[in-house]
Amino acid sequence: MNDQFFNDYLERLENLNRHIHQEVQALPQEALDWSPGVDMNSIEVLVAHIAGSLRNWIGDVALGDPSSRVREREFQTRGESKSDLLARLDSVVDYARDNLPRLSLKDLDQVRHLEKEDRTVGWALLHALEHGYLHLGHIELTRQLWEQKKPGLSTF
Repeated sequence: MNDQFFNDYLERLENLNRHIHQEVQALPQEALDWSPGVDMNSIEVLVAHIAGSLRNWIGDVALGDPSSRVREREFQTRGESKSDLLARLDSVVDYARDNLPRLSLKDLDQVRHLEKEDRTVGWALLHALEHGYLHLGHIELTRQLWEQKKPGLSTF
């Protein structure tokens, strides 16, 4: 992969992965399953959703490589070990690292026809990162709320 855009893209994706690892590694399982309130997601659900969403936008949409994703299952994730949860995320980053070289800068302008709208490959790739970083913020806030709930458990 010689295009700087794709090198930069992978750097940002790996940075997202690294930050999620840092958030998750320091927490007990109880914190991963905990939800701060009604209609709010646990950290475990957020990580599962980030992995599913990244794979969808990078693989299904940008690369045209179907994953058979069932989005609703991501929001039912509970009791998954840290190592399995993080491995799920790592596998998406590995997938991107292995498969993004199939794309060139010219491919970024290709249009993908989705159910509700048409989007370019470039849009799909950028949206994948945007969406992942948004939920990283949710993970960070949920960790902070957990730490307030359990005084003396600060992980950072």
